[in-house]
Amino acid sequence: MELKKDINAVSIDMLLIVHSEKRRAAQSTHSDQQADPGALLQRGGGFQGVGNGVRRWQKLEGNDLQGNRVEKQHLQQPQVITSYENQGTQLTVEVHPRDAMPQFLKKFSLAKRLQGDKNGNTRPRQPGGKDAHAYPWDRSSLKSMSLDLRQFEKLDTYASQVTAKSGLDELVSDLLQEAHTDLEMVRAIWIWICHHIEYDIATAQEKDRQAFKPTDILRTRKTNCDGYAGLFERMCRIAGVQCMTVPGYSKGFGYQTGQSFSGEFDHAWNAVFLEGRWHLVDSTWGSGLVDTTTSKFTFLSLYQSTKSLQHVPTGHSYNEFYFLTHPALFIEDHFPDNKNWQLLKPPQSLRQFENNMYHKSEFYNKGMLSAHPETSTVRTVNGKATITIESCAPTLFMFMLNGKQEHGLLSLRKNGMKLEVYPATMGTHKLQIFAKGNSDIYSSVLEYTLKCNYVDLGVQLPSELHQPVGPSWFSEQMGITKPSHPDPIIHTSDGRCSISFGVEEGISILASLHGDDGPVTEETQRRYIFQLHREKRVELRVQLPHAGKFALKIFVKKRQEAGNYVFVFNYLLCCANTKVNWPVFPESFGNWGQDNELLEPLSGVLPANRNIPFKLKLHGIAKVLVKGQDTWPLTLSHEGYWEGSCSTAGCQEVYVMVLENANHNFYSYILKYKVNAQ
Repeated sequence: MELKKDINAVSIDMLLIVHSEKRRAAQSTHSDQQADPGALLQRGGGFQGVGNGVRRWQKLEGNDLQGNRVEKQHLQQPQVITSYENQGTQLTVEVHPRDAMPQFLKKFSLAKRLQGDKNGNTRPRQPGGKDAHAYPWDRSSLKSMSLDLRQFEKLDTYASQVTAKSGLDELVSDLLQEAHTDLEMVRAIWIWICHHIEYDIATAQEKDRQAFKPTDILRTRKTNCDGYAGLFERMCRIAGVQCMTVPGYSKGFGYQTGQSFSGEFDHAWNAVFLEGRWHLVDSTWGSGLVDTTTSKFTFLSLYQSTKSLQHVPTGHSYNEFYFLTHPALFIEDHFPDNKNWQLLKPPQSLRQFENNMYHKSEFYNKGMLSAHPETSTVRTVNGKATITIESCAPTLFMFMLNGKQEHGLLSLRKNGMKLEVYPATMGTHKLQIFAKGNSDIYSSVLEYTLKCNYVDLGVQLPSELHQPVGPSWFSEQMGITKPSHPDPIIHTSDGRCSISFGVEEGISILASLHGDDGPVTEETQRRYIFQLHREKRVELRVQLPHAGKFALKIFVKKRQEAGNYVFVFNYLLCCANTKVNWPVFPESFGNWGQDNELLEPLSGVLPANRNIPFKLKLHGIAKVLVKGQDTWPLTLSHEGYWEGSCSTAGCQEVYVMVLENANHNFYSYILKYKVNAQ
């Protein structure tokens, strides 16, 4: 059959009209043609079953079954052919010549009905060269055609709310009420399936495919991948859209990095014909996911990513990634039985599919563009492995090595991240990388297998070194700007350093120091840091208690808002000088103003039986006293500093006290020092 359509005319070379048995019986018959269906098949052709009840026309090239040439005749009357199936179904076809166009066909959309009849009995064409996309991915779009998903907002809402019916025809008819193009029809069917059909884990391995007939799926609202693909194909064909089910291998539930594939295919998905070429969809993976810890399926929530399944959502959504996925991305976790259905040029081999890096759908959903290395198995070099990711926008990342956030330095970049991992033991390690994107939850985007045959004992990172390390676009977004140390690692030869950065108006800073051993405890972790404020900058003076590596954590909080401080980033402080043994800074109290400045004494532990000089800059203070066994006043100099001295004889503690108003007689403690025992 040839269909030619332009602005002015439609030309039909051959027209087939299919009648049901009841309608055929009611019409006038050609008894001599119907008497021997087999003879008619010998003259012209017949229908051959091709699986799943789908039939195709078989042309016999003008020969009968014995190979004799059949004389061509111009039929003045419609040729009638009748065929039977094993089940006894009778199908009658009229063949009309070019000039015989029944008037009732004008009621139908020819472009639509000739793609597939109501029962899907059309054999779609196989993919060809014009269907193939160049490989690798060109990064222009995650889709195989240009789409603006906003155009589907109204349609998606409608389709997701259509109630299930007992029959497919009625269901598809309802779905297509708001769909006016092939693309919209496919979209409506996709949305409905992804919102209403649940993956049936319990029966997924059943050999009896009858459990996954479309009628049974509508009744139970459960199926496996074969059922999803079969239902999607059947609904598309009812809508008049060419659709094929594609079997193959997949990197889905239970997949292990680097595994080989052989034997029976473990998955099925679909190809749909839209706008002149084939496109790929997977409604199984679009509808939800299986929790590897509980082996239970859950729909994806509109506000939930794939990191956690602990909270089952009340609303259903789908994974948009698997709708018209770009073939260069689809091949990462789908390998079809026929390489033509890769829709790639050049196609990949099964070995390439097994060895290629697997980027999860969330990798692309979160805006990732590429990752290096591009292999799933990475060998450390001198005990270190380096991973980099490029993203299309600033993104928050975190990692886990063997299930813990340890032994790695993750620094954020404007468009991506860099991770350096130092496994603590030799052998095989599992590295997972998570990204946050626009959601509030981190999702797993990559997994690597690390092979480590050497451990660098000189690199032992603090267990409290969390991610990210070093200032970045995120710390600037949180109100910390122009850091004095832009690099994440700070080396100090004497165990002391001074770090400063700008702070936006209304932002409070909190810092704490963490090491894996030594005298740094939870009670004293902030006593090795003394915070000073100068105009719009904050200075952190740090004295390490001993040699080693420490995490300096930075937290922020808006002063006018309730709640806790929020972690922003940390520095890695390193000191190799084993002679370092710095005491803590003095303890400060709530009345120690953010704009105050302490010049001396900086040590929080004072020697016994000594006169100790004091020098401070305090704002809005009427009087200042230093109290040991006795009390000594400090005087205000011309430079604006409160200065004086205090004897530590006969006391164990020394306090600095202030009187904020000269008319009051109540002093407040602002600093506390310890005095060494004699």
